[in-house]
Amino acid sequence: MKPLAVLAPLATAIGALAMAPALAAPPHRVTLHYDVSQNGTAMVEAAETLEHDGRNYRIHTEWQGKGMFALIARGKAVRSSEGTIEARGLVPRQFRDQRGDGPVGVARFEWSKKVLVREREGRTESESLPEQAQDRLSFSYGFAFAPPAGREITVFIADPKGISRHRYAVAGRETLKTAAGEFESLKLVKQRDPGDERATEIWLAVKRNYLPIRVLVIEKDGTRLD
Repeated sequence: MKPLAVLAPLATAIGALAMAPALAAPPHRVTLHYDVSQNGTAMVEAAETLEHDGRNYRIHTEWQGKGMFALIARGKAVRSSEGTIEARGLVPRQFRDQRGDGPVGVARFEWSKKVLVREREGRTESESLPEQAQDRLSFSYGFAFAPPAGREITVFIADPKGISRHRYAVAGRETLKTAAGEFESLKLVKQRDPGDERATEIWLAVKRNYLPIRVLVIEKDGTRLD
């Protein structure tokens, strides 16, 4: 099973997003609910909560399998990101990731030393930390504090497994229909480097603080995680 290997908030936003007013910065607490499907079959329900006081933030996400997938240990996951808010957006301090009943993986951003410390499966490793690196959650929600600028976005994303470089092209605006209604959205399309076999598209709600309302991932074999 691959769905929970995708460390991004996925598809249709419902509930609070439809009711939240358009603000220069997101409300101090926002919860988004998502349905996750594989090739059109609903598999997981996800809830993500962003909390901040204008200086510090915390993002907490929980995934729970639906139907038969609720019986699979890896059909659930808990992740969190916390850190500070600066002019450039979110600056992560720590990212935690737990799949099912497995061990918790941790990525600690030691900015003063420019070092990323990774704790995973009983091992602790460290490596150089690129400027403005993000984790899986702070990247998606960072646009709520610093909207996309320019035609391409380059970001280094860190997690307990390591650091990877990603490029996204700003593909323009379109109307996205969801269970919560229609939203004017800004679409980002991942630019694949040689050897990258996964396509990714992200939709951000323009009038709802650029919160992520959909992510589509297409694997090499054509599997669609939405």
